Amino acid sequence: MQFMITGYDGTDENALDRRLAVREEHLKLAKEMFQQKKCLYGGAILDENEKMIGSCVIVDFESRAALDEYLKVEPYVIGNVWQKIEVKPYKVAPLFMGLYK
Repeated sequence: MQFMITGYDGTDENALDRRLAVREEHLKLAKEMFQQKKCLYGGAILDENEKMIGSCVIVDFESRAALDEYLKVEPYVIGNVWQKIEVKPYKVAPLFMGLYK
């Protein structure tokens, strides 16, 4: 089942520092998940000055419970980067899923 995760960073003065402190760990996990075909797409949400203020990730897990297990080890969650997280069921268009064959 595919999901869209939208994680919004905190707005305090240390928010970007927290993000940068765990960014490499986050990207390492994303790469591992991409290789396992669990992370389909992802990127940073930017403000009008191109400052990172959040993330949007499209994932594919067998269940919502499996996604919740991933969130328990996600560096942006553990590192208190994402202050608000929205998860919605999602369906990647077949045209784009062809990129994974």
